[in-house]
Amino acid sequence: MATAAAGGDRLGEILLREGLVTREQLAQALAEQKNTKHRLGYVLVKLGLVQELEITKVLARQYRMPAVDLTRFEVDPKIIKLVPAEMATKSVVLPLKREGRTLTVAMADPTDHGLLEDLKFITRFDLFPVIAGEYTLRNLIEKHYESSDQQLATLLKDMEESGEDVEVLEEQQDEAATQAQIDDAPVVKLINGLLTDAVKRGASDIHVEPFEHEIRVRYRIDGALLEIMKPPLKMKAALTSRVKILSQLNIAERRVPQDGRLKLKMGSRVIDFRVSTLPVLFGEKIVLRILDKGNLTLDLTKFGFEEKAERDLMKAILNPYGMVLVTGPTGSGKTTTLYSALSRINTPEVNIMTAEDPVEYNLMGINQVLVRNEIGLSFAAALKAFLRQDPNIIMIGEIRDLETGGIAIKAALTGHLVLSTLHTNDAPSTITRMIDMGIEAFNVASAVNLVVAQRLVRRICKECKADHKYTDVELGALGTNLDTLRTIKFMKGTGCETCSGTGYKGRAGLYEVMALSPELRRMILRGASVADIQTQAVADGMLTLRMDGMKKIERGVTTLEEVVKETAG
Repeated sequence: MATAAAGGDRLGEILLREGLVTREQLAQALAEQKNTKHRLGYVLVKLGLVQELEITKVLARQYRMPAVDLTRFEVDPKIIKLVPAEMATKSVVLPLKREGRTLTVAMADPTDHGLLEDLKFITRFDLFPVIAGEYTLRNLIEKHYESSDQQLATLLKDMEESGEDVEVLEEQQDEAATQAQIDDAPVVKLINGLLTDAVKRGASDIHVEPFEHEIRVRYRIDGALLEIMKPPLKMKAALTSRVKILSQLNIAERRVPQDGRLKLKMGSRVIDFRVSTLPVLFGEKIVLRILDKGNLTLDLTKFGFEEKAERDLMKAILNPYGMVLVTGPTGSGKTTTLYSALSRINTPEVNIMTAEDPVEYNLMGINQVLVRNEIGLSFAAALKAFLRQDPNIIMIGEIRDLETGGIAIKAALTGHLVLSTLHTNDAPSTITRMIDMGIEAFNVASAVNLVVAQRLVRRICKECKADHKYTDVELGALGTNLDTLRTIKFMKGTGCETCSGTGYKGRAGLYEVMALSPELRRMILRGASVADIQTQAVADGMLTLRMDGMKKIERGVTTLEEVVKETAG
């Protein structure tokens, strides 16, 4: 309904003119409105002075928008999740039904155009707004969106009904810590519930964020954050303390960041969580990284490499010496690729040693060292020690400086296979990055056998996958010939319960695999530019990230938007 400021008086005048209220009734409603700050229409209906449907019809004529009688409308519970509870409650808006790419939303304020823009961005649907009676609309929102206390109850109920044997594995605690756990039984249940729920949903991280008036819990699923619930504010201190106790952290220290780990036993599975706390304005933010070995795919053949790229990678990691580098931004799956490569070559005949910060997964048969800079055990120090341990294969979590890079290069040149990561945008720029770091070009050209650049893109949900037509402007973002693009059959997820309305479920890798040919090695010695190295690599058969993305689009694995977002043209 129109806000009091935007059109309350106008609405009142119209209702007077049509004989739906008397001046006395209008005066009564306006006086009540000043106390409650609600819209005029809501107050009139609440006081029983006007039928809600009559007001809805008046507003529909006034704003030339369709009206809906919510008492005769069955809301589809599957699409409720498309609009966050906070937005629905605050802006008085409710998704009613979905037809193809169009979402019908009922709203109380037809003048709120900013709300429609926000909804379009959040839901990724075309919107069809309709006016609804605010009184009934608020009741429906309350009915369909649970309060935080109800969310907590539902989460715990689901956990109990699953019948799964869930237990957080704890070290011995002192008496005070044990007492704190006993005193906070609801908090214990909530933490257990969140940990198990996140694992079941396939989340990679849990974020617990304290704000001035609320706590927000979000999961990162397929690379995107999704709000899950808002526990009661009174639980803030107890939540933080409980996680710290489980993670062997100092519960009395709230001024500095802390890092720890905890384990969760779900039936026969044991899942590791890496825990990080950070002091923020209204408490401590907690992020738990889920390290579920059950979800770790270590079979390189299932990663989605193209045929030549997979062949080149296998050849490089089966070499007895040389360097293989994996590059990409944080969260692009570099560590998983390295672990998979190590698993492929992990046999009783070889000595494999790794230096990692942190050690994400424990791998049987591999000697893993946790880098600890605070005591002098840096990547470079670990690498020097490795060379005295008779290694065949060495994995360095990251080459961050000249010292580490120099030792790694020498190891690769003296009969060791060295695997590591770097933060660069693509495979060709990795070469120039190492030279800029201070490593001699002839050493880079001699030692490096192969560079993999990778990204993760979201997979189209198989349950709601459908054909999609892009405009020429949208196709132009791919930077490829438009006539060629028009022949491709594009797919996109329409949004369903399985994918929480996002249209995506799971992730796939994009890979740029550059094997160093003799010509590429000569170009590196001549000091060739990144562009020239890329041109030669493509001529040698390398697919750039964008080219690999195009193949994934053609196969219906991912969408145009995901490839454009994650790759450069």
